[in-house]
Amino acid sequence: MNKTELIGEIAKVTELSKVASGKALDAMLEAISKSLQKGEDVVLTGFGTFSIRDRPARTGHNPKTREAMEIKASKTPIFKAGKTLRDGIK
Repeated sequence: MNKTELIGEIAKVTELSKVASGKALDAMLEAISKSLQKGEDVVLTGFGTFSIRDRPARTGHNPKTREAMEIKASKTPIFKAGKTLRDGIK
């Protein structure tokens, strides 16, 4: 399912227009992004948790030259599915 299909599904279930559904989805994604940028977790009970994980610096290799290179430490967003979501997928 892509974003357009998701907006269509939201519109069908909520009986909102596709434009309104698109704005609602964009607002939700923006709110999640802002919370993660502040370092806050976003917990949607039953669905899952969005959070930030620190990735330590490490040594990698350039695939073209096979030369060793240092990869900087970084932060990456992660999603952990909630129990209700996991149990619903069979």
